Amino acid sequence: MSTMLTKSGTTAELASFLAGLRFEHLPRAVIDRTADLFLDWIASALAGRNARPVRILERFADTMGPANGPSEILVSRRRTSPLFAALVNGASSHVVEQDDVHNGAVFHPGTVVFPAILATAQHRGATGRDMVVAAVVGYEAGVRIGAFLGRSHYRVFHTTGTAGTLAAAAGVAHLLGADAKIMLHALGSAGTQAAGLWEFLRDAADSKQLHAAKAAADGLLAAYIACEGFTGAQRILEGEQGMAAGMSSGADPEKLIGGLGERWAVLETSFKFHASCRHTHPAADALLQAMQEHHLTADQITRVRAHVHQAAIDVLGPVTDPRTVHQAKFSMGFVLALIALYGRAGVTEFTEEALHDQKIREFLSRVEMVLDPEIDAAYPERWIGLVEVETVDGRRFTSRVDVPKGDPGNSLSRTEIEDKARRLAAYQQGASHEEIERIIARVWALDQQSHLRDLLS
Repeated sequence: MSTMLTKSGTTAELASFLAGLRFEHLPRAVIDRTADLFLDWIASALAGRNARPVRILERFADTMGPANGPSEILVSRRRTSPLFAALVNGASSHVVEQDDVHNGAVFHPGTVVFPAILATAQHRGATGRDMVVAAVVGYEAGVRIGAFLGRSHYRVFHTTGTAGTLAAAAGVAHLLGADAKIMLHALGSAGTQAAGLWEFLRDAADSKQLHAAKAAADGLLAAYIACEGFTGAQRILEGEQGMAAGMSSGADPEKLIGGLGERWAVLETSFKFHASCRHTHPAADALLQAMQEHHLTADQITRVRAHVHQAAIDVLGPVTDPRTVHQAKFSMGFVLALIALYGRAGVTEFTEEALHDQKIREFLSRVEMVLDPEIDAAYPERWIGLVEVETVDGRRFTSRVDVPKGDPGNSLSRTEIEDKARRLAAYQQGASHEEIERIIARVWALDQQSHLRDLLS
């Protein structure tokens, strides 16, 4: 698809492309991958059932929202307004740390885009084709804005909360039929609401779920009011008092528009294999590879030195003594202990019992992170896993993984995506076997659906 854009990299140029995108412009691979990501998101949302932060937001929606409505809250089967459905579904899909991630943008697109556009699609009676295009639009917006804001932004701001608000706004605005002018206003109103700070990690606070919830809901709000004539800043990204000015010291305008219509964000997005912060995954894969190749057990290992990029230290470094299950997912030592002891770090391994398991705590103390200049230089485009392993008998091994499991180039097959969806649906009994099988069949025919209502009726 030809973009016919100049290469100055402005909010207006991005908005014009997003508003003009149509189903006919999408390669088949993009359509199919969007369905893959949608199923992965639904399953992640179902796995958030019964999580304390989600239950709190459910009660908030019950108090503040309507008693009924067109949009489904997946974990409770309640119906409510699109706004509150987006809020709760956004939170629930970001609990177990299995939702997708884009490496280059360091951004979780599914957890903010799909809650907003599903709620809107159910409200407006949109078709599966409409949903596919809206998802692609949301992913393009969020990934490009996250990459535009760059590494300096991510040191302080949780990109899923910030860029995610604009991603949700873009997807919803497209579903509502926005032209380029309205899309621009939607992005402006979304950008002025964009927020999300990493400080919560130090306190094991619930803010990560709030970031996803508010990004989805606030993006939806921005799009709906823009379609009614509410105006927003027209240079919200590059303006003198816009997002780049206030939230980044190295914004790159080319990242906003480079390869529009030629590169597709959904094809660059990774599935999460382990149920933990993405920054732990490369090292987890490298440790697992070392243990398998050298036939090691956990009690044979005296030290693991994980070579990482700076952002991993920024995000994981504050978590030295994980006190909650969710905080444990941000502990490199805890995740590598699970890999060493059990060979996996899935949703069923992160439990309250594991949190107090002395074997895990003891192994955790053997793990350290070190900044590696080569790995840091490759990040965020490439997330390299490199670990040094020392054993009780004095042996030393180095293990390296250049493409972690789930990344493009080492992605999940549809069979693996289905298996993951079934495991997540069964976790906390988010959906019955019959329900998830119906959802799987429906999602694999997403672009043929006449509507998206009643996913769990």
